[in-house]
Amino acid sequence: MAPDKLRKRAEFLAARKGRRLNGPFFFVEALERGDGAAPRIGLTITKKVGGAVERNRIRRRLREAIRLGAQADMAPGFDYVVVARRELLGLPFEALKDELSRRFARTGKDAPSARSARPDDRARSVGEGGPHQDKRRRS
Repeated sequence: MAPDKLRKRAEFLAARKGRRLNGPFFFVEALERGDGAAPRIGLTITKKVGGAVERNRIRRRLREAIRLGAQADMAPGFDYVVVARRELLGLPFEALKDELSRRFARTGKDAPSARSARPDDRARSVGEGGPHQDKRRRS
């Protein structure tokens, strides 16, 4: 099944709460919606990556890599946001397809639906003198 597109800013921001898979060329944020519908995909290429020509070339390469192979590894009921880095321009196309497929396959398996808090933040309470202690209070 072909993936749908993420269109609204709120959908992109919601995906940030999901699992993040880093890499040297791009990272993927994946959020399980839980509805079992077709997967949705969004692409983000910031202006830090380069001018419009470079950003559009990256966008076209990502769309084609998803169309030709990576969409088969996308799990139903997930939202995916691919955030590209400039190094993606020099990556061979076959390597790009393989890397996208590998990341999408990892999200469908053992993926938690939301990021959990760091262990030290959960265990620490207000009065234990951690980094959240109010330093303005002096006796």
